[in-house]
Amino acid sequence: MPVTVADLVADPALGLVLHTPGGGVDRPVSWVHVSELADPTPFLEGGELLLTTGLALRDEPVEGYVSRLAAAGVVGLGLGTGLGVDAVPADLVAAAERAGLALLEVPHRTPFIALSRSVSAALAADEYAAVARAATAQQELTRAALAPGSPAPLLQRLARQVGGWVLLLDTAGTVLEAVPAAAAGRAEALRPELDRLRSVRAPASAALTGPGETVLLQSLGNERRTRGFLAVGRPGPVHAADRHVVNAAVGLLTLRLEQSRGLDSAMAALRAALLRMLLAGEEAAVVEAVDALGERLPAEPLRVHVVLGEVGQRAAAVDVAADAAAATGSPSFSAELDGDALVLLVASDGPLPERLARLPERVPQTAVGVSGPVPWSRLADGVRQARQAAEHSRARGGGVAGFAELAGRGLPALLDPAATRAFADALLAPLVAADRAGAGDLVDSLRAWLAHHGQWEPAAAALGVHRHTLRKRMTRAGDLLGRDLDEPGTRAELWLALHPPA
Repeated sequence: MPVTVADLVADPALGLVLHTPGGGVDRPVSWVHVSELADPTPFLEGGELLLTTGLALRDEPVEGYVSRLAAAGVVGLGLGTGLGVDAVPADLVAAAERAGLALLEVPHRTPFIALSRSVSAALAADEYAAVARAATAQQELTRAALAPGSPAPLLQRLARQVGGWVLLLDTAGTVLEAVPAAAAGRAEALRPELDRLRSVRAPASAALTGPGETVLLQSLGNERRTRGFLAVGRPGPVHAADRHVVNAAVGLLTLRLEQSRGLDSAMAALRAALLRMLLAGEEAAVVEAVDALGERLPAEPLRVHVVLGEVGQRAAAVDVAADAAAATGSPSFSAELDGDALVLLVASDGPLPERLARLPERVPQTAVGVSGPVPWSRLADGVRQARQAAEHSRARGGGVAGFAELAGRGLPALLDPAATRAFADALLAPLVAADRAGAGDLVDSLRAWLAHHGQWEPAAAALGVHRHTLRKRMTRAGDLLGRDLDEPGTRAELWLALHPPA
């Protein structure tokens, strides 16, 4: 326990006399500081017992002096008698009582260093006790972690150690264990912070401070994948020793989760193989294997989702999708494809597609593409559609894109803006150079001619030139480009070059 002013007064070896019984003698003392300055507060941090011989009080109003100390968080003022003053002044006692500051008389026989030693020894003993308590707690946590079964015993010991509540959550934020059980209701309020931690490489942490409570959040896993979260809350601040215990629990839980990596890899390989069978039209053979996994394939028509992102983000998307499927009671199937994409299969007519539309909010920096409704016989088409939509989404910075939306946005929306502009610059370079040399408005003439479908009269009228002049310009343009302007493919490329995406 931390040393208090009352503890020092109770020590007969120090011989201290308390002149303000109501001055907050139960407040802990962080240190002992000696100062004869009229204003020592710039050198204080709060929690100190300030000692003085009273030299600063000779020409200083005691009211202002005491007020400054109380405002700085000083827990007590010790006045040494027998040197500067023979007795504690009555006005100093009155000012200390009004400020709620403990006022001690330090007799001449008690050197100030005796108080410093007493407080220092108490602080050292308190710190050692905290370290010993943390070490004992870590040993208990380790024994609990090594026991077979669920991690509940480890979490129970952790909650008891910090004097609060503990939650173990999966990657989607679903509660796996709660101590006590009522703490499960706190998970929803933590969801925004969990989403933020999910986008950061594990291990990552956050501390949330609210009215009378501190909550520590820690992601579990390694840099490649976040495998879950630990939330620990307790009234007031979390002390350093308890933080060490929480960190030990994080390490033990991460070790337990990482031990399942081999099983995870095998399951991922199995799912990928089942997806390849589905793409090959072997739905009937896959149904039995999926049933053995305790799952069901969704009913057709299907809606295919393809998720692009890093390994950890795709793994988090699997958990978020599974959480949404469980919440809606809808079957789904997920598997990796080609080592860089996650495929999610859901029923097109159910509530699950709407829930998955919010997936990038739960797993930031992912790109999601959605196919149109397809039967099992056209699953490969659905995967291709969703993959194209996801690539488009990624090129635009992430989010959700539906395949049906791509056609409505036009061809330029499907193209990479930088690559298309580079293509346009290279293709039109001979015409641009000729225009700069004074050859005569070839780029504008080509644009107008294409806009009028190669019709000479309306294009020439739009440019305000004779049709023979326009014919000469187009012949010149074709020669410079080395292209036949009557070819449909050439016209399409030139139109795209003249109208690149923004």
